Amino acid sequence: VVESHYRACLYAGVQIGGINSEVAPGQWEFQVGPGVGMAAADDLWMARYLLQRTCELFHVNVTFDPKPVSGWAGIGCHTNYSTSSTRSPGGFAVIEEHCKRLSKRHMEHMLVYGRDNERRMVGKDDTQHFDRFSWGVGDRSQSIRIPVKAASTGCGYYEDRRPAANMDPYLVTRYLVETTLLLDEDENRASLLEDAQRQHVVGDLSASFRFLQDVLPGDSDPLSAIANPEV
Repeated sequence: VVESHYRACLYAGVQIGGINSEVAPGQWEFQVGPGVGMAAADDLWMARYLLQRTCELFHVNVTFDPKPVSGWAGIGCHTNYSTSSTRSPGGFAVIEEHCKRLSKRHMEHMLVYGRDNERRMVGKDDTQHFDRFSWGVGDRSQSIRIPVKAASTGCGYYEDRRPAANMDPYLVTRYLVETTLLLDEDENRASLLEDAQRQHVVGDLSASFRFLQDVLPGDSDPLSAIANPEV
């Protein structure tokens, strides 16, 4: 399934960057990007659709629920984010400023970072608590993880580990840009919170997912679905 989905994304022109297995049984991850602006969100939305259609061919189910199995690691959508300023010399100071801005609008972000995300973010399995914000270098238990390379070179990107796998990528990219680049500390805070409460999250750009049930007949050959990569 994973290989077929990767080929389907390449065939469709999706900017897919990689795949890897994850910590829980049946859990896999794919990455899309890098993308500028809404392009990453477009690619993620299409990649999800292609994954669902690919799973239909193999007669398996896929879920983006943040915590489909109690006691197991949840499913997130870790989002790598950078600007020209964070990637330029002196960018580490800009990253720290971004983190300070993000801390002031943490709950506004959490309202659009995926439905039922509080079941995943409990301070375990490399997550921070849902209602807490923190950042650190090379620490996967923080809300924002700054890569060691960014700290050592003084510039680069950072990873927002809060979004759930079912997040709406258009909302996540919008809120990251608004909070870090467009809004002052107190400007439009009330309107941002009101807008977040109105959103109906329907929905990774590191997307994790889990196969729940294999219903292939015992004599079926799943590789036959790869023969014609028309999705």
